[in-house]
Amino acid sequence: MCYTFSMKLKIVKDTNPIMRKKSQEVPMPLSDEDRKTLDDMLEYLKLSQDEEYASKHNIRSGVGLAAIQIGLLKRMFVVYYQAGEGEYVQYQLVNPKIMETSVRRVALSGGEGCLSVDNDHDGISHRYYKIKMKAFDALTNKDVYITARGYDAIVLQHEYDHLDGIFYYDRIDPKNPKGKLENEELL
Repeated sequence: MCYTFSMKLKIVKDTNPIMRKKSQEVPMPLSDEDRKTLDDMLEYLKLSQDEEYASKHNIRSGVGLAAIQIGLLKRMFVVYYQAGEGEYVQYQLVNPKIMETSVRRVALSGGEGCLSVDNDHDGISHRYYKIKMKAFDALTNKDVYITARGYDAIVLQHEYDHLDGIFYYDRIDPKNPKGKLENEELL
């Protein structure tokens, strides 16, 4: 496979103070520069999931990437992962807003990870099982309304948190890191 980037993406680590800042709304219509950035971010995710490429370039596999993770304080992120045989979830979301959340909760039993976090944080991050999000999707060039459940909802909330300077480990209960909430499903 042959891949080329027009820009070299460098992942900003959680120790950098910029990662705790709140990202700014992206002016619409979307600029060519922002579109290219989103394309490069999506390509980075795809490459990170290619074992040969990732190994050769020493990058970790990821399913989501927020603009702040490459040093841009812009409210946009990309998502890419396989959801089934030949089926992929992919978005280039700009100015997303969570409109609705469920009472029911969900978490990954093995905990979450993050391209910006090198140190393990043991515990489970409590998320909403179901969310409704609206955003502009640069992939389809349309405003979208996404209803996500379970793993899909976890991924979207993880990336959305980055836009507000929040990390997955901020959602781990320090007094009971592995504790499951009463109305929570573990995946």
